[in-house]
Amino acid sequence: MMATVPKSFLTSRHLEEFKNILQEKYVLVDEETLHHYSHDETEDLHFLPDVVLKPRTAAEISAILKICNREKIPLTPRGAGTGLSGGALPHWGGVLLSTERMNEILTIDERNLQVITEPGVITEVLQTTLKEKNLFYPPDPSSRGSCFIGGNISENSGGPKAVKYGVVKDYVLNLEVVLATGEIIWTGANVLKNATGYNLTQLIVGSEGTLGIVTKIVLKLLPLPKYDLLMLVPFLSAENACAAVAAIFRAGYTPSAMEFMERDALEWVSRFVENNTVMIDEEVQAHLLIEVDGNNKDVLMEEMEGIAAIVATFDSGEILFADNEQQKEELWKMRRRVGEAVKAHSIYKEEDTVVPRAELPVLLKGVKDIGKKYGFHSVCYGHAGDGNLHVNIIRGDLSEAQWNGSLKEGIREIFELVKRLGGTISGEHGIGLVQKEYMNIIFNETQMRLMREIKKIFDPNNILNPGKIFDLIS
Repeated sequence: MMATVPKSFLTSRHLEEFKNILQEKYVLVDEETLHHYSHDETEDLHFLPDVVLKPRTAAEISAILKICNREKIPLTPRGAGTGLSGGALPHWGGVLLSTERMNEILTIDERNLQVITEPGVITEVLQTTLKEKNLFYPPDPSSRGSCFIGGNISENSGGPKAVKYGVVKDYVLNLEVVLATGEIIWTGANVLKNATGYNLTQLIVGSEGTLGIVTKIVLKLLPLPKYDLLMLVPFLSAENACAAVAAIFRAGYTPSAMEFMERDALEWVSRFVENNTVMIDEEVQAHLLIEVDGNNKDVLMEEMEGIAAIVATFDSGEILFADNEQQKEELWKMRRRVGEAVKAHSIYKEEDTVVPRAELPVLLKGVKDIGKKYGFHSVCYGHAGDGNLHVNIIRGDLSEAQWNGSLKEGIREIFELVKRLGGTISGEHGIGLVQKEYMNIIFNETQMRLMREIKKIFDPNNILNPGKIFDLIS
């Protein structure tokens, strides 16, 4: 293997080369800009790049990468900066490459139910544009109002509708990618079936910008469902709320969303968004937000009635049925902004665990028991329908030694529990910078060697988002 690349220092010659590729206004070295791009939404971490570049085309990115590869300059790709695992942090300095100017929806193919888009398009903008044509792109992360579709590709994002419709990888047909050497390739074909060679498309999806820079994206689409119904179900026990999830699926129902929020999560977000839609009784410990969708409203009503009967056997309270679109929007706003509410309350670490859905009660109890052992408080919520639990560990009164020392032992115990339950350490946030020390819980040395060798083939000089997912060792 090769040694990791040390932090580089750009020279005036490098900057002039970049200016020859881009207009000078898109080669930025001022302190304010460097600080802005030094962080994402991961904890309170900051790493300054040496320069921020804002290309518009794949050809410009190709020219930039040829320079970085020749000079062995680290390059960190960045979308909207909404990531939660440090994937867009330029912790080795060098070039921060922003895709924000690559923001056009290029082609909507209504005959074949496909769209071609650039990576800097905001996910919700893409979805809204498609909705106007009665087309549906399901993956909808909580940050969909600000995150870029390119970042979603890099992290293989999911969101609430993943439980019924799948995650990003299930919709990507083809990608235009600029390699570390500056070569531009397409990874697949714009077809629904493809058994031609290795699946490079799916290798790039979820690779967190370590193998190439995505510059065009071909997505398959679905017809837009005509109706959706939403209900919020309170439970006297958080573990019972988790147990109800698997029971609903065993009964033959497939909700389009099934979201878990324990009491603290709902209380904190209610105060954060100043919303009194939900009055939480003292004995209630958790809620499930359950949605069904389809084209027959009567069938959906029957499904809601059947689901309501099932949750009643798990000590649920009075169900709140959303009566209109405004109430639906208010409930979804609360769920989508839980992360912001937690962050506003305290510095925190968010661990993105995922297990087979029937194991959720065991995982939740284990998280709370480990918290008692190590003295930390956690606020849990997530996509219960697909077993994806976000564990937010609150700093609160923890000392520096606890926060940066013994807490890691507690996190490791959580991830070891996840592995025992048949799960893994990230469902949709990626590994990035902050999770890589736990990769040896999930993968053995043979698996890690294969991933390092793939990285070396794609990026022989280790310039693309180096030090993310794992370290390359000599």
